[in-house]
Order: sequence, then C-alpha cells, then structure tokens
Amino acid sequence: MPVSPGQPVVAVLAGEDPPGDLGDVEVRLAGDADLADALSGADVLLVWDFLSHAVPAAWRAADTGRVRWVHTASAGVDKVTFPELQAHPAQLTNARGVFDRPIAEFVTGVVLAFAKDLPGSLRLQARSEWRHRETTTVAGRTAVVVGSGPIGRAVADMLRAIGLTVELVGRRAAAGVHAFDELSSLLPTADWLVLAAPLTDATRGLLDKAALDLLPDHARVVNVGRGGLVVESDLVAALAEGRIAGAALDVFEVEPLPADSPLWTMENVLVTPHMSGDVAGWRATLQDQFLANLARFRAGEPLANVVDKSLGYVKGASS
Repeated sequence: MPVSPGQPVVAVLAGEDPPGDLGDVEVRLAGDADLADALSGADVLLVWDFLSHAVPAAWRAADTGRVRWVHTASAGVDKVTFPELQAHPAQLTNARGVFDRPIAEFVTGVVLAFAKDLPGSLRLQARSEWRHRETTTVAGRTAVVVGSGPIGRAVADMLRAIGLTVELVGRRAAAGVHAFDELSSLLPTADWLVLAAPLTDATRGLLDKAALDLLPDHARVVNVGRGGLVVESDLVAALAEGRIAGAALDVFEVEPLPADSPLWTMENVLVTPHMSGDVAGWRATLQDQFLANLARFRAGEPLANVVDKSLGYVKGASS
C-alpha cells in the first residue's frame, strides 16, 4: 500500500472531544462544516466523531484522490459505507475489539436489572413506598442474540455465564450459529431478544411488526446494535399494547432521541444515549488502536480490522 512521501496528512473529523497527540503526522482537525476542506489532499481520514453524518457529503465535495485509508472509531460502519467510498480504493477499518466486553457487561446488567425489577424499585423508592414484590430468575431463560460478530459472541458468553440459554444468530449458519432465515422460528422461544448486529441492507428493519408478533408477551428487547435494526413505530406499538414486556434501547432511528418520543415516558422501557460500550478510558483505547494501525500504514504493512465495504463488517467477524 503506497504511502505519500514525508509526513502523512491525517484529516480528523473530531467533534467536541478530539483525540490526543497522533505523533509525527500532519493533523487537520475538522468539524462537520469544514471536513471537505480538511479531506482534500489528505492520505488518511480518521472518523473520530463516529456519530456524525457528515462524511458522505464531505467526501463528495472533496478531492479524495490521495486518500488511502479511512478509519472509524466505532464498531459499526454504516455511516461511512456509502457508494462513493465503497467504490474508492481506500481501505476502511473499524474499532473492532474495543467495545466487545463493555457492551456485553451492559447487556448483562440490563437483563439482571429487568429480571430483578430494579427500575420499579427506583420508582418506588422515589415515592418512599414500601411494596414487596416477587421477581424472576434468569437461570434457564432463553436469549436470542442477533449478531454473531465479536460483540454478539461476547454478549452470548456473558449471558451463558449467568445461566441463560443463548441462541446466536448470524448472516450464515455455522457451528453454534443460526442463519438469519432461522430467526422467525427462534423468536417464539425468546425471553430476551438482543440485537447486536451491524446495520446492513440485510438487517435494516429486521425487528418489525411481523417479528414482534412472534415474540411471547413476556419477552424483552435489548438493542445495542443500531437504531435502524428496529422499526421504531412498530416497537412503540408493541410496548404500548403489552404485546411484549419491555425494552432496553441504547440506539435509535434518530439520535439524540427526540424529546417527544413516547419511549421516554414508558415505564417498561430503559433509554440510554448510545453509551453501552463507553467505559472509562475508552477514548484512550480507541486512540491506541488507531496509532497501532497508523504505524502499520506508514510501514506499508497490512492494516488490522479491514472492513469488507460491500458487506459492512470485517470478514471473519460475521454479523
């Protein structure tokens, strides 16, 4: 992979909290409005603000002839897999491996919190109300985890460790993994449905009314993948009508979640602001990962975590 002579030029879509020192490179920090200018003539694009939607328009407006590598500091790549980048020779890499355990811990915490009715206890405590209730055990329950990549597998391992039976679903059938076309037969068995898949053409809107109607009425949905995996209006209706018991949602069709969304006020819903993988020190880990790949780039060595731009994930990571 050729590298421009001298210092590589790294355009950084920085957001409000830019990365620290990137070493002996020319860094062009940019926000949404001036990303195209920073990108023109750059060798590398670092999408540090991975929640931004600015990359496609900036890419189309910029001179990207020198760009050889695009890195997004996220596991999902749906915001940077647009046609022009897919057709471009630049390699795309992601932050695979950084968020696996934190997200698995988050999902496990949510499952236990709902099983033990911690949201209900907090509401009663706020009213100084002493009300004895019975809760449920997680042992022997079934979780259907959609997404058989590193995050989905980490979730599955941790849920098994607390006693759940886990059915893992991925793009293709493999040892211990069901194919997507088997999902409809698994949903009626699910006490928990965990969405941890990347957002691709194959997964967009996979949890719609038809899928929700297959879940038992005591089932709960946990979405730590992407908001686009769910038809949100269908989920709101299922929750309001009691067709499922609840949901823990970390990602949404529109982020930030609009203030008038009914999800904010539903007692059977836990809303978190796209933070399931964000633990203390996560930005430093993301920076270290990028710097390690930057050293490979400068040495002309193969990059780690190369995304298949036609599939939307790292080959071998499944989905």
